Amino acid sequence: MPDLKPFPRLVVVAAASALMALVSACGGGSAVAPSPPRAELTRSWRMGFFTVPPRPSVAAAIESIDRWSLRAELVAIHEELPWTELLAGVAPETILARDKVDLVNYLRSKGLAIYFMLDLTDGLSRGEEAPQLRALGRSIADPEVQQAYRSYALAVASVLNPEIIGLAAETNLIRVAAPAPVYAAVVQVTNATASDLKSAGSQATLLVSTQVEVAWGGLGGNGPYVGIERDFADFPFMEMLGLSSYPYFDFTQPENLPVDYYSRLRNGRTIPVMVVEGGWTSAAVGNVQSSPALQARYFNQHARLLDSVAARGVIQLIYADIDLAAIPPPLPVNLPLFVHLGLTDSDFNAKPALAAWDALYARPLRP
Repeated sequence: MPDLKPFPRLVVVAAASALMALVSACGGGSAVAPSPPRAELTRSWRMGFFTVPPRPSVAAAIESIDRWSLRAELVAIHEELPWTELLAGVAPETILARDKVDLVNYLRSKGLAIYFMLDLTDGLSRGEEAPQLRALGRSIADPEVQQAYRSYALAVASVLNPEIIGLAAETNLIRVAAPAPVYAAVVQVTNATASDLKSAGSQATLLVSTQVEVAWGGLGGNGPYVGIERDFADFPFMEMLGLSSYPYFDFTQPENLPVDYYSRLRNGRTIPVMVVEGGWTSAAVGNVQSSPALQARYFNQHARLLDSVAARGVIQLIYADIDLAAIPPPLPVNLPLFVHLGLTDSDFNAKPALAAWDALYARPLRP
């Protein structure tokens, strides 16, 4: 089963300096506000995006946030920990004050709630340790590395105060793809960190995310439905179930998604659910055949799945397509599979999916 994880880590790293300039920027958005709400429809799910701009530039970062924040209530900051600095003894609070406080303040000025995911493994290759740890010859199984993670998570909670904290991403895919000691370390450190956060008085909702296609035996595999019972057992601190879903790898038509595609994973539980990353490509990539019209249809079908679990939120991976030509090499070989998930192209020209998203956003949000 291939490791197909869409978080474009290199894009975010390349754009970091641009994002930090946001707090001193003014204007930059020429976006059109969504249409008025349709009275007969409502939604339980807040909507949002990752902070990834189409190009690693100040202008693109500002324009992207200014545009998508008009049609969002949530934002995801999902990234690898700054392991190199942490393990060199730099205080987590120092790193966050330098790299994240201005960004979070800018996002909050847009009225956005913050979801912060501390990604423990390689987001584009779940079978491997985080890239900085590999470069250092270290492992999440090392006690010193685990302590650095715990300290950083506590600092994220106290300095940034996100409403939702994710302690590991796509845990079922890590379990399938990574060496057993790595998965065991993920279980160990997230449970310890959850205890730390509660002891420190953090009010953030805690989650881990699971990969929906893997739970259904897919994402390139042909197995039967597996479910996520092991994840519920291994991460009992979960206060919300995070879902990662990229169904275009396994379905040619969004209407073919099972009606219980999300609800079956809860297996009778009432735990709240949030789709923390996902989307549907608008272009043919690899063995996947798609189109802008097909992508737009996905959002209508996805709303039914969100309604089926009374989801608390849904986060789209990217607002605008990623311009690969603007990203410094080397690029992960599977990154092109995810660059066409945007609601616009890389120049912010709308695709049909933008109107579909806006129609959903126009639904009144239930308390």
